[in-house]
Amino acid sequence: MSVAEIKKTKSNLIEWIEQLSDTNMLFLLERLRTSETENDWWNDLSESQRQHINEGLADAENGRTVSAEIFWSKLKNG
Repeated sequence: MSVAEIKKTKSNLIEWIEQLSDTNMLFLLERLRTSETENDWWNDLSESQRQHINEGLADAENGRTVSAEIFWSKLKNG
């Protein structure tokens, strides 16, 4: 990524953050900003969250997936 692209990306992010009103997103961004890189986020997950992620990975590895188009179509049409 070039210096100009980095500057543009930063500018876009700043503009987006300034317009955010979703407190959950702001909290998430603040946690990301203040997180320590030494800690692995995986360790902060509950056992249930880890299990769900592992199940999703197993589904993907075994071809039990649908395309985004099919997913959104089913969600939209009920």
